[in-house]
Amino acid sequence: MDTHGNNGISASGGARVSHAVVASGSNARVDFRVTEERAPAAEERPLTPREISELLARFIEDLRASEHPDREDLAEFAQDAREELAAPEPRTGKLRRVARALTEAVPGFAALASLAVTIEEAVRGL
Repeated sequence: MDTHGNNGISASGGARVSHAVVASGSNARVDFRVTEERAPAAEERPLTPREISELLARFIEDLRASEHPDREDLAEFAQDAREELAAPEPRTGKLRRVARALTEAVPGFAALASLAVTIEEAVRGL
């Protein structure tokens, strides 16, 4: 058996990894261990509503390019969340329900699932 290892998580571009690891490919597995508890880095701050809206826009774009059977309905649902985030006082309860629903709707689509988890965690930080 050919095994490839990685002594860390690599993320590039606008990628963000937070409490979730995705392995893709045939027979892919993840062995994730925390070796040291540290205080969060100074740059680890809650995302702003605008930043969450940008993540949702990327989610919508990726969703529409996917083969998900409910992609248009889910994209519309995510767009509703973007509009809620633009409100003067966004309803965080509604946003949490939307974020949870998006996460639950895309478990078989690794890239979408990872992004949905990031969005859900960011909404919890509002």
